[in-house]
Amino acid sequence: MRHQARKRFGQNFLQDQQLISEIISYINPQENDPIIEIGPGLGALTNPLLERVSQLTVVEIDRDLVARLRERQTPKLTIVEADALQVDWQALAGDRRLRLVGNLPYNIGTPLLLKLAQQASVLTDVHAMLQKEVVDRITAKSGTRSFGRLSVMIQACFEVRTLLEVPPEAFDPPPKVQSAVIRMVPHEKQPSATELSSLEAIARLAFANKRKTLRNNLKKQIGDEQFSQLGIDPGARAETLGLPQFFALAKLLNKGNTSPSK
Repeated sequence: MRHQARKRFGQNFLQDQQLISEIISYINPQENDPIIEIGPGLGALTNPLLERVSQLTVVEIDRDLVARLRERQTPKLTIVEADALQVDWQALAGDRRLRLVGNLPYNIGTPLLLKLAQQASVLTDVHAMLQKEVVDRITAKSGTRSFGRLSVMIQACFEVRTLLEVPPEAFDPPPKVQSAVIRMVPHEKQPSATELSSLEAIARLAFANKRKTLRNNLKKQIGDEQFSQLGIDPGARAETLGLPQFFALAKLLNKGNTSPSK
């Protein structure tokens, strides 16, 4: 029976076999890799992955798709019926480091990646299909218009690379946007939970209004003298800063310097 794609789950099913082969080639799954597929859908990636690995875990929220998966009755497949946003990846990893793959529903892509940033230490890599606009923001360089809070948070935890772009006609039903596949590899040294929390707070404030200067966006937290001590121009905009400067501002915020110097 044909499965009707559900908008509430952001379902667009990949069907282009050439693209599927390319994605699998980029993932390069090995037999004993602990791979977790997020949103297996109708099995576009699941099927070729099962041909390569001894065990595959999939996370799926749609009960009808879960029922289809259970019909396979293969011991190689473990099904986790859950919302990917609620999964504790550290608990799922145990003493392993996971490889995550998936055609991510675009309505949860950004919050899911931000959650993965908090648990990057248990990951080996992530290969994800996302809306191209989101991928462009993730991979944006400092000084460009696309550079923002998402760029800062993901690049603080991962090396990121766009692998290929995917047109709407590669899906059924076709989305109204272009898509892209990204590879994310965690940095060897990860920010602590406290550092990441402070970085998220300062990035949210700094990019609250992209047209305003750092001085205006952070006037309640940091004064001109403190900016000067860090070698940062308070008259600059947030997108002009690099990651080291954001970490420096986050460290300042974490120290409790919430009363700006005049």
